[in-house]
Amino acid sequence: MDVPEGHKHCLGCDDIKPWNEWHRNASASDGLFTRCKACKAAKGRSDHLKRQYGITETERDEMITSQMGLCAICLNAPAVHVDHCHETGRVRGVLCFNCNSGLGLLRDDPDAANRAADYLEGNAWKPILVAPGVYQLPS
Repeated sequence: MDVPEGHKHCLGCDDIKPWNEWHRNASASDGLFTRCKACKAAKGRSDHLKRQYGITETERDEMITSQMGLCAICLNAPAVHVDHCHETGRVRGVLCFNCNSGLGLLRDDPDAANRAADYLEGNAWKPILVAPGVYQLPS
């Protein structure tokens, strides 16, 4: 393969690209990684899904398709963030940034999420003081 000066062959995409499309690698003989920046980034995303969630990009894409491309909670924004249970590691679905962050801020606690839903519906939790420091939940 004839590679012009200032270019390198990528082992990922099999293209010949200029050096500015490569990350530096001090331990490589030519000072550049074997995959271009785009291929290295794609491999990084793929490896992250496998390592963090135990799924492939195809499995993630199938989940997004089954959700019609939308967040499983708000049904508005694009589904882009894999959501999982922090206790079991089980993948639950793919969410938008805001919904995924919201679950995290509620510490994945279903009771807290239910109280938040009740609050939004106007049913705020208001304990009744029955003695100093003793509260009773309303019935």
